[in-house]
Amino acid sequence: MSATAIPNMQPLQAMLNARTSTPSGDVAGRRGCPLSDLRDRLRRAGLRPTRQRLSLGWLLFGRGDRHLTAEMLYDEAMRAKVPVSLATVYNTLHQFTEAGLLRQLALDGSKAYFDTNPSEHHHFFLEEEGQVLDMPDCGITVDSLPDAPEGMEIAGVEVIVRLRRRGASGRKA
Repeated sequence: MSATAIPNMQPLQAMLNARTSTPSGDVAGRRGCPLSDLRDRLRRAGLRPTRQRLSLGWLLFGRGDRHLTAEMLYDEAMRAKVPVSLATVYNTLHQFTEAGLLRQLALDGSKAYFDTNPSEHHHFFLEEEGQVLDMPDCGITVDSLPDAPEGMEIAGVEVIVRLRRRGASGRKA
């Protein structure tokens, strides 16, 4: 991923540094701007829009639906000169997930992926590249689910189709 793919952080830093507020708490003249929308989104999710959450949220949600790991987001933050630790990135991703802004995907035992589209949908996982793709809505059905254990209910079913290139042995060299 190139550095040019990261949203321009200068407008973000300028907006984060803006101190002019209206009595309702909105930044004056910012209605409808992406940062104001992000602030509102965090507040509606029950999260205080701190500088770090806004910066990471800008990186996460500023480019549409995508899938990334904490390490990928941390690398983007470093390239964008957002001063955060990897621990803060992990904490923020988990807070966003608990608030319903992200969906955590367990695809690879060594790392978790986070999906900026929290709606229920299925995924392809390209094993060799470690890349996650949304599966087109093609009417997948899962029949014959087992009964949930006593006192439990099924909250959802995720289908993950693992892909590899034909002729690949599945082993990494």
